[in-house]
Amino acid sequence: MKAAFHTLGCKLNFAETGAISKQFKSHDFEIVSFDTPADVCVINTCTVTDSANKECRQVIRRALRKNPYAYIIVTGCYAQLKPQEIASIGGVDLVLGSNEKFNLFDFKSSFIKESLPSVFVTPSDEINSFGSPFSDAPELSGSDERTRAFFKVQDGCDYKCAFCTIPKARGKSRSLPPDELITQFNRLIKMGYKEIVLTGVNIGDYGKHFDKNLYDLLILMTKQDGDFRIRISSIEPNLLTDQIIALAKENSKICNHFHIPLQSGSDKILKLMHRRYLSSDYSDLIHKLVNKIPDVAIGVDVITGLPGETYDDFIESYNFIKELPVAYLHAFTYSEREDTKAASMADSVPPAERKKRTNMLRILSEKKKNLFYSKMIGKQVKVLYESEHRDGDTKYIKGFSSNYIRVKRLYESGLENTFDHVKLEYVDSGEYLITKTDLGIKNSVET
Repeated sequence: MKAAFHTLGCKLNFAETGAISKQFKSHDFEIVSFDTPADVCVINTCTVTDSANKECRQVIRRALRKNPYAYIIVTGCYAQLKPQEIASIGGVDLVLGSNEKFNLFDFKSSFIKESLPSVFVTPSDEINSFGSPFSDAPELSGSDERTRAFFKVQDGCDYKCAFCTIPKARGKSRSLPPDELITQFNRLIKMGYKEIVLTGVNIGDYGKHFDKNLYDLLILMTKQDGDFRIRISSIEPNLLTDQIIALAKENSKICNHFHIPLQSGSDKILKLMHRRYLSSDYSDLIHKLVNKIPDVAIGVDVITGLPGETYDDFIESYNFIKELPVAYLHAFTYSEREDTKAASMADSVPPAERKKRTNMLRILSEKKKNLFYSKMIGKQVKVLYESEHRDGDTKYIKGFSSNYIRVKRLYESGLENTFDHVKLEYVDSGEYLITKTDLGIKNSVET
Protein backbone atom coordinates (compact mmCIF):
# COMPACT_ATOMS: atom_id res chain seq x y z
CA MET A 1 0.00 0.00 0.00
CA LYS A 2 1.00 3.61 -0.55
CA ALA A 3 0.88 6.52 1.94
CA ALA A 4 1.20 10.23 1.17
CA PHE A 5 1.79 13.12 3.57
CA HIS A 6 1.10 16.84 3.59
CA THR A 7 2.36 19.19 6.30
CA LEU A 8 1.01 22.62 7.17
CA GLY A 9 2.62 25.15 9.49
CA CYS A 10 5.92 25.22 11.32
CA LYS A 11 9.15 23.24 11.06
CA LEU A 12 8.12 21.34 14.19
CA ASN A 13 5.17 19.94 12.25
CA PHE A 14 7.56 18.79 9.51
CA ALA A 15 9.66 16.96 12.08
CA GLU A 16 6.58 15.25 13.47
CA THR A 17 5.35 14.26 10.02
CA GLY A 18 8.68 12.47 9.66
CA ALA A 19 7.93 10.44 12.78
CA ILE A 20 4.46 9.56 11.48
CA SER A 21 5.81 8.52 8.09
CA LYS A 22 8.28 6.23 9.86
CA GLN A 23 5.31 4.41 11.41
CA PHE A 24 3.97 3.71 7.94
CA LYS A 25 7.36 2.58 6.65
CA SER A 26 7.60 0.10 9.53
CA HIS A 27 4.26 -1.32 8.39
CA ASP A 28 5.58 -1.84 4.84
CA PHE A 29 3.90 1.18 3.26
CA GLU A 30 5.53 2.85 0.29
CA ILE A 31 5.81 6.62 0.88
CA VAL A 32 4.77 8.62 -2.19
CA SER A 33 4.27 12.25 -3.16
CA PHE A 34 1.04 13.84 -1.99
CA ASP A 35 0.10 14.64 -5.58
CA THR A 36 0.29 11.00 -6.73
CA PRO A 37 -2.16 8.13 -6.19
CA ALA A 38 -2.13 6.80 -2.62
CA ASP A 39 -4.17 4.48 -0.43
CA VAL A 40 -3.76 6.62 2.70
CA CYS A 41 -3.34 10.40 2.88
CA VAL A 42 -2.12 11.96 6.15
CA ILE A 43 -2.52 15.70 6.71
CA ASN A 44 -0.65 17.29 9.62
CA THR A 45 -2.33 20.60 10.40
CA CYS A 46 -1.69 24.05 11.83
CA THR A 47 -4.21 26.35 13.51
CA VAL A 48 -2.30 29.60 14.01
CA THR A 49 -4.77 31.54 11.85
CA ASP A 50 -8.15 31.12 10.15
CA SER A 51 -6.30 30.89 6.85
CA ALA A 52 -4.36 27.88 8.17
CA ASN A 53 -7.65 26.15 9.01
CA LYS A 54 -9.04 27.04 5.60
CA GLU A 55 -5.93 25.70 3.88
CA CYS A 56 -6.31 22.41 5.76
CA ARG A 57 -9.86 22.01 4.47
CA GLN A 58 -8.67 22.80 0.95
CA VAL A 59 -5.91 20.19 1.20
CA ILE A 60 -8.41 17.55 2.35
CA ARG A 61 -10.66 18.27 -0.64
CA ARG A 62 -7.69 18.28 -3.01
CA ALA A 63 -6.59 14.89 -1.71
CA LEU A 64 -10.06 13.48 -2.26
CA ARG A 65 -10.24 14.84 -5.80
CA LYS A 66 -7.00 13.09 -6.68
CA ASN A 67 -7.69 9.98 -4.58
CA PRO A 68 -11.47 9.64 -4.10
CA TYR A 69 -11.11 6.26 -2.39
CA ALA A 70 -8.12 7.14 -0.21
CA TYR A 71 -8.30 6.85 3.57
CA ILE A 72 -7.93 10.41 4.91
CA ILE A 73 -6.21 10.96 8.27
CA VAL A 74 -6.02 14.45 9.81
CA THR A 75 -3.87 15.28 12.82
CA GLY A 76 -1.95 18.22 14.29
CA CYS A 77 -2.96 21.38 16.14
CA TYR A 78 -6.18 22.04 14.20
CA ALA A 79 -7.25 18.44 14.81
CA GLN A 80 -6.46 18.80 18.52
CA LEU A 81 -8.54 21.96 18.97
CA LYS A 82 -11.35 21.37 16.46
CA PRO A 83 -11.71 17.60 15.98
CA GLN A 84 -15.45 17.61 15.31
CA GLU A 85 -15.12 20.44 12.84
CA ILE A 86 -12.65 18.35 10.86
CA ALA A 87 -14.69 15.17 11.27
CA SER A 88 -17.65 16.96 9.68
CA ILE A 89 -15.73 17.44 6.42
CA GLY A 90 -16.94 14.86 3.97
CA GLY A 91 -14.34 12.21 3.20
CA VAL A 92 -12.31 12.45 6.44
CA ASP A 93 -11.89 8.99 8.01
CA LEU A 94 -9.70 9.46 11.09
CA VAL A 95 -8.93 12.45 13.32
CA LEU A 96 -6.03 12.16 15.79
CA GLY A 97 -4.99 14.61 18.49
CA SER A 98 -1.53 15.83 19.45
CA ASN A 99 -0.73 12.78 21.60
CA GLU A 100 -2.45 10.16 19.48
CA LYS A 101 -0.61 10.90 16.21
CA PHE A 102 2.55 9.21 17.49
CA ASN A 103 0.74 5.90 17.99
CA LEU A 104 -1.45 5.93 14.92
CA PHE A 105 -1.44 2.17 14.37
CA ASP A 106 -2.71 1.61 17.91
CA PHE A 107 -5.96 3.22 16.81
CA LYS A 108 -6.27 1.79 13.31
CA SER A 109 -4.64 -1.34 11.95
CA SER A 110 -6.49 -1.31 8.62
CA PHE A 111 -7.52 1.61 6.49
CA ILE A 112 -10.91 0.89 5.01
CA LYS A 113 -13.29 3.81 4.51
CA GLU A 114 -16.39 3.69 6.71
CA SER A 115 -19.60 5.69 6.80
CA LEU A 116 -18.54 7.73 9.85
CA PRO A 117 -15.09 9.08 10.80
CA SER A 118 -13.26 7.94 13.94
CA VAL A 119 -12.02 10.60 16.36
CA PHE A 120 -9.32 10.01 19.00
CA VAL A 121 -8.30 13.23 20.74
CA THR A 122 -7.09 13.67 24.31
CA PRO A 123 -8.87 16.70 25.85
CA SER A 124 -6.58 19.71 25.75
CA ASP A 125 -6.69 20.18 29.52
CA GLU A 126 -5.33 16.62 29.92
CA ILE A 127 -2.77 16.73 27.14
CA ASN A 128 0.24 16.68 29.47
CA SER A 129 -0.90 13.75 31.57
CA PHE A 130 0.11 11.20 28.94
CA GLY A 131 3.81 11.92 28.90
CA SER A 132 5.87 13.84 26.39
CA PRO A 133 5.85 12.28 22.93
CA PHE A 134 8.81 13.12 20.75
CA SER A 135 9.52 12.08 17.19
CA ASP A 136 12.57 9.90 16.64
CA ALA A 137 12.84 10.49 12.92
CA PRO A 138 13.68 13.56 10.85
CA GLU A 139 11.51 15.18 8.25
CA LEU A 140 13.49 16.56 5.35
CA SER A 141 13.44 20.05 3.93
CA GLY A 142 12.02 20.51 0.46
CA SER A 143 12.35 17.63 -1.98
CA ASP A 144 15.89 16.67 -1.03
CA GLU A 145 16.33 13.74 1.33
CA ARG A 146 20.05 13.77 2.01
CA THR A 147 21.11 17.14 3.40
CA ARG A 148 18.83 18.74 5.99
CA ALA A 149 16.89 17.24 8.89
CA PHE A 150 14.36 18.92 11.18
CA PHE A 151 15.08 17.68 14.69
CA LYS A 152 12.44 18.11 17.41
CA VAL A 153 14.06 18.86 20.76
CA GLN A 154 11.24 20.65 22.62
CA ASP A 155 7.44 20.79 22.64
CA GLY A 156 4.72 22.84 24.29
CA CYS A 157 4.82 26.34 25.76
CA ASP A 158 4.28 27.89 29.19
CA TYR A 159 3.85 31.41 27.82
CA LYS A 160 0.38 32.96 27.69
CA CYS A 161 0.46 35.31 24.72
CA ALA A 162 -2.95 36.89 24.23
CA PHE A 163 -3.31 35.80 20.59
CA CYS A 164 -1.99 32.22 20.72
CA THR A 165 -3.70 28.82 21.01
CA ILE A 166 -0.54 26.73 20.73
CA PRO A 167 -0.19 26.07 24.51
CA LYS A 168 -3.73 24.70 24.46
CA ALA A 169 -3.00 22.53 21.42
CA ARG A 170 0.39 21.26 22.58
CA GLY A 171 0.43 21.59 26.35
CA LYS A 172 3.18 22.66 28.72
CA SER A 173 6.82 23.07 27.85
CA ARG A 174 8.83 19.83 27.89
CA SER A 175 12.11 18.74 26.35
CA LEU A 176 13.80 15.68 24.94
CA PRO A 177 16.23 14.41 27.63
CA PRO A 178 19.85 15.39 26.83
CA ASP A 179 21.26 11.84 26.65
CA GLU A 180 18.54 10.67 24.29
CA LEU A 181 18.84 13.87 22.29
CA ILE A 182 22.57 13.45 21.69
CA THR A 183 22.04 9.80 20.69
CA GLN A 184 19.47 10.85 18.10
CA PHE A 185 21.62 13.77 16.96
CA ASN A 186 24.61 11.48 16.32
CA ARG A 187 22.39 9.06 14.44
CA LEU A 188 21.36 11.87 12.09
CA ILE A 189 25.00 12.82 11.53
CA LYS A 190 25.93 9.19 10.78
CA MET A 191 23.03 9.02 8.33
CA GLY A 192 24.76 11.79 6.39
CA TYR A 193 22.75 14.92 7.19
CA LYS A 194 24.93 18.02 7.06
CA GLU A 195 22.43 20.52 8.48
CA ILE A 196 20.35 19.84 11.58
CA VAL A 197 17.51 22.31 12.16
CA LEU A 198 16.48 22.38 15.82
CA THR A 199 12.71 22.64 16.12
CA GLY A 200 10.22 23.12 18.93
CA VAL A 201 7.39 25.36 20.05
CA ASN A 202 9.66 27.40 22.33
CA ILE A 203 13.22 26.16 21.78
CA GLY A 204 14.79 28.73 24.06
CA ASP A 205 12.90 27.10 26.92
CA TYR A 206 14.77 23.83 26.35
CA GLY A 207 15.72 21.88 29.46
CA LYS A 208 13.83 23.86 32.07
CA HIS A 209 13.04 20.59 33.88
CA PHE A 210 16.60 19.26 33.54
CA ASP A 211 19.98 20.58 34.64
CA LYS A 212 20.65 21.68 31.04
CA ASN A 213 19.55 24.68 29.01
CA LEU A 214 19.71 25.48 25.29
CA TYR A 215 23.27 26.79 25.56
CA ASP A 216 24.38 23.57 27.26
CA LEU A 217 22.66 21.59 24.51
CA LEU A 218 24.41 23.56 21.75
CA ILE A 219 27.78 23.02 23.44
CA LEU A 220 27.12 19.26 23.55
CA MET A 221 26.11 19.19 19.90
CA THR A 222 29.06 21.18 18.60
CA LYS A 223 31.46 18.78 20.37
CA GLN A 224 30.15 15.80 18.40
CA ASP A 225 32.28 14.42 15.58
CA GLY A 226 31.26 15.03 12.01
CA ASP A 227 30.97 17.60 9.23
CA PHE A 228 27.72 19.40 10.05
CA ARG A 229 26.12 22.66 11.07
CA ILE A 230 23.22 23.51 13.39
CA ARG A 231 20.42 25.94 12.59
CA ILE A 232 18.02 27.20 15.28
CA SER A 233 14.56 27.42 13.71
CA SER A 234 13.16 30.19 15.96
CA ILE A 235 13.90 31.58 19.40
CA GLU A 236 12.13 34.06 21.66
CA PRO A 237 14.09 37.33 22.14
CA ASN A 238 14.09 37.04 25.93
CA LEU A 239 15.67 33.57 25.67
CA LEU A 240 18.49 34.35 23.23
CA THR A 241 21.26 34.71 25.79
CA ASP A 242 24.70 36.30 25.62
CA GLN A 243 26.16 32.80 25.97
CA ILE A 244 24.36 31.56 22.85
CA ILE A 245 25.39 34.68 20.92
CA ALA A 246 29.03 34.22 21.95
CA LEU A 247 28.93 30.56 20.91
CA ALA A 248 27.47 31.42 17.51
CA LYS A 249 30.23 33.97 17.02
CA GLU A 250 33.00 31.56 17.99
CA ASN A 251 31.77 28.27 16.52
CA SER A 252 31.10 27.92 12.79
CA LYS A 253 28.92 24.88 13.43
CA ILE A 254 26.19 27.27 14.64
CA CYS A 255 24.59 29.03 11.67
CA ASN A 256 24.86 32.81 11.71
CA HIS A 257 21.12 33.04 11.22
CA PHE A 258 18.44 33.66 13.85
CA HIS A 259 14.69 33.89 13.50
CA ILE A 260 13.44 36.01 16.41
CA PRO A 261 9.70 36.75 16.85
CA LEU A 262 8.90 40.40 17.51
CA GLN A 263 5.11 40.50 16.85
CA SER A 264 4.92 44.30 17.22
CA GLY A 265 7.23 47.29 17.47
CA SER A 266 4.70 49.16 19.61
CA ASP A 267 5.14 48.83 23.38
CA LYS A 268 1.41 49.33 23.83
CA ILE A 269 0.65 46.34 21.59
CA LEU A 270 3.42 44.22 23.09
CA LYS A 271 1.83 44.71 26.50
CA LEU A 272 -1.62 43.83 25.14
CA MET A 273 -0.08 40.69 23.63
CA HIS A 274 1.51 39.73 26.98
CA ARG A 275 4.94 39.54 25.38
CA ARG A 276 7.91 39.42 27.75
CA TYR A 277 9.96 42.35 26.45
CA LEU A 278 9.63 45.90 25.17
CA SER A 279 10.69 47.27 21.80
CA SER A 280 13.89 48.71 23.32
CA ASP A 281 14.88 45.25 24.58
CA TYR A 282 14.33 43.80 21.13
CA SER A 283 16.29 46.57 19.43
CA ASP A 284 19.20 46.12 21.83
CA LEU A 285 19.28 42.39 21.07
CA ILE A 286 19.24 42.86 17.29
CA HIS A 287 22.04 45.42 17.36
CA LYS A 288 24.05 43.20 19.71
CA LEU A 289 23.77 40.30 17.25
CA VAL A 290 24.74 42.45 14.27
CA ASN A 291 27.71 43.93 16.11
CA LYS A 292 29.01 40.60 17.43
CA ILE A 293 28.34 38.06 14.63
CA PRO A 294 29.67 38.87 11.15
CA ASP A 295 27.04 38.84 8.37
CA VAL A 296 24.33 37.50 10.67
CA ALA A 297 20.88 37.17 9.06
CA ILE A 298 17.92 37.91 11.30
CA GLY A 299 14.31 37.04 10.48
CA VAL A 300 11.36 38.58 12.30
CA ASP A 301 7.76 37.48 12.94
CA VAL A 302 5.19 40.29 13.05
CA ILE A 303 1.41 40.25 13.62
CA THR A 304 -0.83 43.01 12.30
CA GLY A 305 -4.32 43.94 13.41
CA LEU A 306 -4.48 42.80 17.04
CA PRO A 307 -7.61 44.29 18.67
CA GLY A 308 -6.67 47.72 19.96
CA GLU A 309 -3.97 48.33 17.33
CA THR A 310 -4.68 51.77 15.91
CA TYR A 311 -3.18 52.93 12.64
CA ASP A 312 -0.72 55.05 14.63
CA ASP A 313 0.30 51.96 16.61
CA PHE A 314 0.92 50.10 13.38
CA ILE A 315 2.96 52.95 11.90
CA GLU A 316 5.02 53.06 15.09
CA SER A 317 5.67 49.35 14.66
CA TYR A 318 6.38 49.71 10.94
CA ASN A 319 8.91 52.49 11.49
CA PHE A 320 10.55 50.57 14.32
CA ILE A 321 11.06 47.53 12.07
CA LYS A 322 12.15 49.71 9.16
CA GLU A 323 15.11 50.94 11.20
CA LEU A 324 16.18 47.47 12.41
CA PRO A 325 19.12 45.79 10.61
CA VAL A 326 17.15 42.59 9.88
CA ALA A 327 17.13 40.45 6.74
CA TYR A 328 13.46 39.57 6.24
CA LEU A 329 10.02 39.48 7.86
CA HIS A 330 7.28 36.92 8.25
CA ALA A 331 4.14 39.05 8.46
CA PHE A 332 0.92 37.49 9.76
CA THR A 333 -2.59 38.90 9.80
CA TYR A 334 -4.26 38.54 13.18
CA SER A 335 -7.30 36.27 13.27
CA GLU A 336 -9.52 35.53 16.24
CA ARG A 337 -8.77 32.28 18.05
CA GLU A 338 -11.23 30.80 20.54
CA ASP A 339 -10.14 30.62 24.19
CA THR A 340 -7.56 33.37 23.82
CA LYS A 341 -7.63 36.70 25.63
CA ALA A 342 -7.36 38.66 22.38
CA ALA A 343 -10.63 37.16 21.10
CA SER A 344 -12.56 39.12 23.73
CA MET A 345 -10.56 42.33 23.49
CA ALA A 346 -12.25 45.56 22.38
CA ASP A 347 -11.56 47.72 19.31
CA SER A 348 -11.34 45.03 16.67
CA VAL A 349 -9.48 46.06 13.51
CA PRO A 350 -11.49 45.54 10.28
CA PRO A 351 -10.17 42.53 8.33
CA ALA A 352 -9.45 44.60 5.21
CA GLU A 353 -7.33 47.00 7.25
CA ARG A 354 -5.44 44.10 8.85
CA LYS A 355 -4.57 42.73 5.40
CA LYS A 356 -3.53 46.17 4.18
CA ARG A 357 -1.05 46.45 7.05
CA THR A 358 0.26 42.95 6.41
CA ASN A 359 0.88 43.79 2.76
CA MET A 360 2.80 46.90 3.78
CA LEU A 361 5.06 44.74 5.93
CA ARG A 362 5.55 42.19 3.16
CA ILE A 363 6.73 44.94 0.83
CA LEU A 364 9.07 46.14 3.58
CA SER A 365 10.34 42.57 3.92
CA GLU A 366 11.34 42.50 0.25
CA LYS A 367 13.22 45.75 0.69
CA LYS A 368 14.96 44.40 3.78
CA LYS A 369 15.99 41.23 1.99
CA ASN A 370 17.32 43.11 -1.02
CA LEU A 371 19.31 45.43 1.25
CA PHE A 372 20.76 42.52 3.19
CA TYR A 373 21.74 40.70 0.02
CA SER A 374 23.32 43.85 -1.41
CA LYS A 375 25.49 44.20 1.68
CA MET A 376 26.73 40.64 1.12
CA ILE A 377 28.16 41.41 -2.34
CA GLY A 378 31.86 40.70 -2.48
CA LYS A 379 31.81 38.44 0.58
CA GLN A 380 32.49 34.74 0.99
CA VAL A 381 29.69 32.47 2.21
CA LYS A 382 29.69 28.79 3.08
CA VAL A 383 27.01 26.91 1.14
CA LEU A 384 25.51 23.47 1.62
CA TYR A 385 24.43 22.20 -1.79
CA GLU A 386 21.14 20.32 -1.78
CA SER A 387 19.21 19.62 -4.96
CA GLU A 388 19.28 19.80 -8.73
CA HIS A 389 17.29 22.41 -10.63
CA ARG A 390 16.70 23.05 -14.32
CA ASP A 391 16.15 26.41 -15.97
CA GLY A 392 15.41 25.58 -19.58
CA ASP A 393 18.36 23.58 -20.88
CA THR A 394 20.68 24.68 -18.08
CA LYS A 395 21.18 22.47 -15.07
CA TYR A 396 21.87 24.02 -11.67
CA ILE A 397 22.31 22.89 -8.11
CA LYS A 398 20.80 24.81 -5.20
CA GLY A 399 21.64 25.24 -1.56
CA PHE A 400 21.68 27.56 1.45
CA SER A 401 24.47 29.57 3.00
CA SER A 402 24.92 29.58 6.76
CA ASN A 403 23.20 32.96 6.89
CA TYR A 404 20.25 31.70 4.87
CA ILE A 405 20.99 32.97 1.39
CA ARG A 406 19.60 30.69 -1.29
CA VAL A 407 22.36 29.79 -3.72
CA LYS A 408 22.34 28.14 -7.12
CA ARG A 409 25.30 27.40 -9.38
CA LEU A 410 25.99 25.47 -12.54
CA TYR A 411 25.58 21.79 -11.82
CA GLU A 412 28.53 19.50 -11.24
CA SER A 413 28.27 15.87 -10.25
CA GLY A 414 29.21 15.15 -6.66
CA LEU A 415 28.23 18.52 -5.20
CA GLU A 416 25.10 17.24 -3.48
CA ASN A 417 25.35 17.34 0.32
CA THR A 418 28.75 19.03 0.30
CA PHE A 419 29.90 22.32 1.79
CA ASP A 420 31.65 24.90 -0.37
CA HIS A 421 32.81 28.50 -0.08
CA VAL A 422 31.61 30.87 -2.80
CA LYS A 423 31.97 34.58 -3.36
CA LEU A 424 28.93 36.78 -3.92
CA GLU A 425 29.82 39.05 -6.82
CA TYR A 426 26.82 41.12 -7.95
CA VAL A 427 23.06 41.19 -8.22
CA ASP A 428 21.18 41.15 -11.48
CA SER A 429 17.41 40.95 -12.11
CA GLY A 430 16.70 39.88 -8.55
CA GLU A 431 19.48 37.25 -8.45
CA TYR A 432 22.98 37.32 -7.01
CA LEU A 433 25.76 36.22 -9.28
CA ILE A 434 28.77 34.60 -7.64
CA THR A 435 32.14 33.46 -8.88
CA LYS A 436 33.54 30.18 -7.67
CA THR A 437 37.12 31.40 -7.84
CA ASP A 438 38.85 28.02 -7.94
CA LEU A 439 36.83 26.91 -10.99
CA GLY A 440 36.19 30.26 -12.64
CA ILE A 441 32.51 29.41 -13.14
CA LYS A 442 29.81 32.07 -12.93
CA ASN A 443 26.97 31.06 -10.62
CA SER A 444 23.93 32.78 -9.14
CA VAL A 445 22.30 33.30 -5.78
CA GLU A 446 18.52 33.46 -5.71
CA THR A 447 16.41 35.74 -3.58
